[in-house]
Amino acid sequence: MTHTWDPAAEGVLRLPSGRLVRGRGLRYPLPDGPRPGFALYLLGHRPPEVDWESSWVRWPDFWLPADRGAAAAALREAWERAAAERVEVACNGGKGRTGTALACLAVLDGVPAGEAVGYVREHYRARAVETPWQRRFVARFPRIAGAAR
Repeated sequence: MTHTWDPAAEGVLRLPSGRLVRGRGLRYPLPDGPRPGFALYLLGHRPPEVDWESSWVRWPDFWLPADRGAAAAALREAWERAAAERVEVACNGGKGRTGTALACLAVLDGVPAGEAVGYVREHYRARAVETPWQRRFVARFPRIAGAAR
């Protein structure tokens, strides 16, 4: 049985394959409704404990992941799990790191790397992916993800 997000719920991004992933800023209250089955937290410090399965990628605010290969592996896991689970991707504000991660998930889902930032800005948040180096990370993600396999 598949347990995914309501496509109309706040922060939910529909990938081209139909997978649904919720992006969120941890500084805001947890939205009403179902809880994630799995969450990927992108923070410079260990995230708080939650009642669902989660993974953490050390990723300082406005920067890039400390370990790009580990980040690519975590993003691949999130993308795979989104086929049948409620997956949440979150950083503090829900725009820069979260938007970058969602753009990488879009690349894994078949969106060309050069179009992934635009896809996320159109379907998630207009200001997602905040820095030039985050945009370059998405553009280079196919090589990074290939090395993480």
